[in-house]
Amino acid sequence: MDFINKLSTRIITEYDIICIEDLKVENMLKNHNLAQSISDVSWSKFTTQLEYKAEWYGKVIKKVDTFYASSQICHCCGYKNEGTKDLKVREWTCPKCHSNHGRDVNASINILMQGILANLLTTKITAGTAGIAW
Repeated sequence: MDFINKLSTRIITEYDIICIEDLKVENMLKNHNLAQSISDVSWSKFTTQLEYKAEWYGKVIKKVDTFYASSQICHCCGYKNEGTKDLKVREWTCPKCHSNHGRDVNASINILMQGILANLLTTKITAGTAGIAW
């Protein structure tokens, strides 16, 4: 728990916007192959701490919809690769632009871009600088 507290505090103090996937942890825990790993990392506790600390420090948390195909969409050209639905597919090459993707890095870039876009659509734009968490 101490690690979650320290990490969430560091992320919130270092960045102005944090973009995360809105995972349905309760549903994921029903999958016996994933349940122990998800419980071990305490994802729900981590996101709860991020949310209350973001409010406390005046930062923004943007949750990207659970059903957004973050790992299937090429972050370079937008092509949706249906063949990457299988979690065993860890790397893939976009057939449209030929970019090589690691599943998790590609998904994180897409989640970041979706969160920033959602923030831009709901926030008054002002001049300044912002830290962005990858």
